[in-house]
Amino acid sequence: MKRILSVAVAALAVTAQSVACTSIIVGKGASVDGSVMCTYSCDSYGTFHPMYHFPAAKHQKGEMRPIYDRDSREYHGEIPEAPVTYNVVGNMNEWQVTIGETTFGGRHELEDTTGIMNYGSLMNVALQRSKTAREAIEVMTTIAETYGYNSEGESFTICDPNEAWIMEMVGCGAGSKSVAWVAVRIPDNAISCHANHTRIRTFDQKDKKNVMFSKNCIKFAREKGWFNGKDADFSFSATYSPVDFGKLRYCEARVWSFFNHFADGFGKYLPYAMGEDPNAEPMPLWVVPNKKLGVKDVLNVLRDHYEGTPMALDADPGQGIYEAPYRPTPLSFEVDGKKYFNERPISTQQSAFVWIGQMRAWMPREVGGVLWFANDDSNMVPFTPVYCCNTDVPACYKEEGCDAVTFSMDNAFWVCNWVSNMVYPRYSMMMPTLAEVRDSLESDYLANQAKIEAEALAVHELSPVQAVANLTKYSNEKGAQMLTAWRNLATKLIVKYNDGLCKTEKDGKFLKKTGNFKTEFTRPGYGEKVKKYLVDQTGERYAIPSWDKSEH
Repeated sequence: MKRILSVAVAALAVTAQSVACTSIIVGKGASVDGSVMCTYSCDSYGTFHPMYHFPAAKHQKGEMRPIYDRDSREYHGEIPEAPVTYNVVGNMNEWQVTIGETTFGGRHELEDTTGIMNYGSLMNVALQRSKTAREAIEVMTTIAETYGYNSEGESFTICDPNEAWIMEMVGCGAGSKSVAWVAVRIPDNAISCHANHTRIRTFDQKDKKNVMFSKNCIKFAREKGWFNGKDADFSFSATYSPVDFGKLRYCEARVWSFFNHFADGFGKYLPYAMGEDPNAEPMPLWVVPNKKLGVKDVLNVLRDHYEGTPMALDADPGQGIYEAPYRPTPLSFEVDGKKYFNERPISTQQSAFVWIGQMRAWMPREVGGVLWFANDDSNMVPFTPVYCCNTDVPACYKEEGCDAVTFSMDNAFWVCNWVSNMVYPRYSMMMPTLAEVRDSLESDYLANQAKIEAEALAVHELSPVQAVANLTKYSNEKGAQMLTAWRNLATKLIVKYNDGLCKTEKDGKFLKKTGNFKTEFTRPGYGEKVKKYLVDQTGERYAIPSWDKSEH
């Protein structure tokens, strides 16, 4: 069994409900092709999320924009429209500005419940009004300070084809119409990650090129009595989101896992990431990787379950007899009055959607920005390309005809969840079949990317509008292809693994016996690791007596 730690009930209860999204950043000098890349895993328990599309538009003077809470869909109020708004697909706009987030919560008394803007509406409005990451930061902070910020503490990923930023923001209490925030640019040659805990500690307050922060960022903390040191020693993280066990083991551990894939010597941060010592050396905000990353590298790390680390989920009874790297929620549980916890890796079953934003400055924006998108757990689904200037998004990613409790065979969220939830209980048996289809589709999309984009660039020289139309058609076809493949996979899983058997295939077809009423099959049984564990735990209880010489 893993090390068991007892923690305060209140801290665990709060943290367990708030751990959600993971965001990864790759600077343009840290990628294999000069792309800026970032990710967003919307890990929201029980939530249905489509891919939104906001067409570019012009607005009349005096026109107002209604503001709805992203999660509850409740109407919060309205703000003046901008004269011009930009095309947005998902979380990327036509200028390749891309915004993701991860909630850190922080001091809950700071939420302005009277504010109009929540984290989701801030992201949507900024995407519609910004041509660069810096401009998006200005839009978000100005609007929040004008209309109030109706969310917990939030850490935003804000990128464009040239720059990548992390901005962290808290409200200043009910009715304040004010926020405290800091934004730090990630160096071009670096990678970064944030996962439900504040990552910005001290920052260079004189570096106007790479650091921005609100005038009240330090002053407000002093007024509240949370900080009384020198300005240069001010830590946004320590002040606005003091550490607890959950913020380390559930959150910073995910950041550690990402860094550990691409940076040397990260074993020294294990006492911090594992929550063994709250005073241990914290991880840096960013690191220079030991290799340059491509889209496939980022895809792989989004499927991480701490494999090969002390936090791996492959050596305790929680994996079940089919060795699943998943654990049930909530993240904490109690036995005989003592609190225990489950690991929380990057890949998690509660994901509503995941994406990788790829932004390229050397291409026309119509071609340069692509959102690799998927519904459901990143480990269980293929990512399909959707281009930033598309005039439509794949039908399977829309919300027409379904919602959080309404299933649809035409919707990727539901079909992908259908497949995933068949595989979770028999992971080691069924996952290879899923991975084969997933990897085949993704390999095709990645292999064809250069060809599709070369064709689009050639068309773009003559007609940017036609290039957008072609990329829209391509994106929608790939979404439809994925949905068809996943429907077929769902039925194949039922047939192939019915009653715990594994039907034999040859050349893509199941082998049948005479009369077609029986089929060839194998009986996989327990894996070797589970067999050994079972014997270790039960001793001779299930041993066949030595006097029995028959074959079984």
